[in-house]
Amino acid sequence: MTKQANAHDLSRRGLIAAAGIGAVALPAIARAQAPATPAPVGPPTTITNPPRDFSRHGAPTTYFTDPDVLSVDPSFDAIAQPNSAIQRLWTGALWSEGPAWNAQGRYLLWSDIPNNRQLRWLEDDGRVSVFRSPSNNSNGNTFDFQGRQLSCEHLMRRVVRYELDGSITVLADAYDGKKLNSPNDVVPHPDGSYWFTDPPYGGQLYEGAPDVAGGPSNANGKLNPRLGQAAGIGLAKRELPTNCYRIDRSGKVDLVVTEEQVPDPNGLCFSPDYKKLYVVSTGKGPGDTGPGGKDEVYSFDVGTDNKVSNRKLFSDFMVDGVKCGPDGMRCDVNGNLWASSNAGRAVGYSGVTVWTPEGKLIGRIRLPEICGNVCFGGPKRNRLFMAASQSLYAVYVNTQGATPG
Repeated sequence: MTKQANAHDLSRRGLIAAAGIGAVALPAIARAQAPATPAPVGPPTTITNPPRDFSRHGAPTTYFTDPDVLSVDPSFDAIAQPNSAIQRLWTGALWSEGPAWNAQGRYLLWSDIPNNRQLRWLEDDGRVSVFRSPSNNSNGNTFDFQGRQLSCEHLMRRVVRYELDGSITVLADAYDGKKLNSPNDVVPHPDGSYWFTDPPYGGQLYEGAPDVAGGPSNANGKLNPRLGQAAGIGLAKRELPTNCYRIDRSGKVDLVVTEEQVPDPNGLCFSPDYKKLYVVSTGKGPGDTGPGGKDEVYSFDVGTDNKVSNRKLFSDFMVDGVKCGPDGMRCDVNGNLWASSNAGRAVGYSGVTVWTPEGKLIGRIRLPEICGNVCFGGPKRNRLFMAASQSLYAVYVNTQGATPG
């Protein structure tokens, strides 16, 4: 080899070595100069860009586990169903709430509160139709152990039961001689009783009828609560604090959870053994002069005398520094709590959060809309239905709902 060639080779090796050193050193410099900022909130409920299309016309999204079903803890893997995609079954509501599964009819019904109607999704062909209109701005729905539908009516400020012969029974419209506020959610108990929450949200112009002039939701009297209503509607005024009640089989209404214990109670459910009651405390309602809630869930022990005790904060629903405000919820057969999530403008955190009986977050389901309520359904009761803002979603899970409806 000539001296010239040898020098050329050495020069080339030096350049390569220098380039190698630079290639190693530059990332270290870049890392040192990177600003220490918190991780941004996740993308709009999807890991793809552009965001996924949930409609029947969208591309396949699931090859094993849906990318928007997230395991926060490995224990969630046992109850998440592989190869099951989140599906948007229908859209077109103004505010979806109160999903309930009818096992005999194999249909899902839910409330579209501002449109004053109940909708029904048929499992056999996926058809959606108006089930009941007007619905008196119904909110929460469920079915009792005899298969009868229960509904909470904002407009009429009452809880009703639709009997098997088609007639309607008013279960509760007052307590201690005073008109209820606007029953929100209701759950049946095996002893034949019904438990329900009574926050003030039906006093909104959008979801019911405001109070008469001077009432908490119409303090200045500028709203006319009779507009667009049938004769005799729009004459009520809020008289009670926000409480939880129990309707005995005899029809007697008892106070079980006070406003001081859980202000602005919203969703509620029992544990599978009915020894615990979970109650959501949401934020202040229209004209609410009470303490107002904090978007938290509280648990109570339920005694054999139907009294509750041992109030505990189950969770404050802070996830990654984001408030995932709960609304409606259901328990599965293992006692895990599946709660709807309203994260406001924190995109990527609305949908469903899943918690162990001890209050540990183990999973999340991300939806492109705020979720108002959930229920388990399907013939095997292993399908989670999610009433989310304008739409109805569903996903199969590897567990079952603990209660009917």
